[in-house]
Amino acid sequence: MTILTRRNFIQAAGAAATLPMLGSKAFAQEKLKVGFVFLGPIGDYGWTWAHNKGREAVNAALGDKVETIYVENVAEDASAVPVMRDLAQQGCKLIFTTSYGYMDQTIQVASEFPEVKFEHCTGFKRADNVSTYNSRFHEGRAVLGTIAGKMSKSGILGYLGSYKVPEVVLGVNSFALSAQKQNPDAVVKLVMIDSWFDPAKEAAATETLINLGCDIVTAHTDSPAALQILEQKGLYGFGQGADMSSFAPNAHLTAIEDIWGPYYIERTQAVLDGTWASADSWEGMKEGTVVISPYNKTMPADVAALADQVQAGWKDGTYNIFTGPIYDQEGNLKVKDGEIMPLSDLAVIDWYVKGVQSAS
Repeated sequence: MTILTRRNFIQAAGAAATLPMLGSKAFAQEKLKVGFVFLGPIGDYGWTWAHNKGREAVNAALGDKVETIYVENVAEDASAVPVMRDLAQQGCKLIFTTSYGYMDQTIQVASEFPEVKFEHCTGFKRADNVSTYNSRFHEGRAVLGTIAGKMSKSGILGYLGSYKVPEVVLGVNSFALSAQKQNPDAVVKLVMIDSWFDPAKEAAATETLINLGCDIVTAHTDSPAALQILEQKGLYGFGQGADMSSFAPNAHLTAIEDIWGPYYIERTQAVLDGTWASADSWEGMKEGTVVISPYNKTMPADVAALADQVQAGWKDGTYNIFTGPIYDQEGNLKVKDGEIMPLSDLAVIDWYVKGVQSAS
């Protein structure tokens, strides 16, 4: 069981000062308390680090209108329930739960605190006081796949995954299809480690992928461990959630950066304004929620140009890697020629495309 670490829990604000004024009292406006439940440590320099940057953006933008509280290293199991309850009992009126595995726990606690607004990241279950929000990470994976397909010498690419949930499956497929667009013979070796953040497992799984012939590896886990192994081996890879180039200046080709700040500010302001309503948000490159880090200077100019074209295509709507024909691992046609998979299907995808090979 993961030990819960509580940091930066902000104590309740003091009682509002009262001032005699023509027989009435003037009260200081009470701050809005906003809670965040984090999967890993804020120093993972990946997923949780990016979400914490979003929390810090709320503080910077809204100042003394808000107080933010966070709990890090919260496991995706029943132990998350008392953490969420505790935040509500401390007076948080808005709580962000920032990982897929908190979905049922969020719904449960939200039913116990109907006056509290909840926002769940990457899930799909909603309620009157529960919103869902996500980022179109697959758009960024298509950029990474394009680069990998063009630069790989072996045509064998590695994908370090966490769990078989739609977000990860979608990323694997986007990466594979984009690589195959550059090299039709490219294959993707997939290893799942059943953890979002476990540097030792991430490093070991990366070694496995290298031993299988992968010369470029992308990580869908949260630490820089995979990139550090690739740096040691003189190979290439991609960061996850944030620019990780400082950990592997030679191996790090680029990364998907998750920009949560604008959304967190918008939803917090909605609570302050009394306009918050349950909704579902799924934004990507066009909105600036998914950003690609600066390219490694060793990347060939023609590869960088291709990657730029993919980014531009997502932004202006002229590119979609999930345009058929698309086949699954067994060779069954899943998307007809010229058709585009709707977002509703992508959100629940549970099958891999042709060329993805399980290595675990």
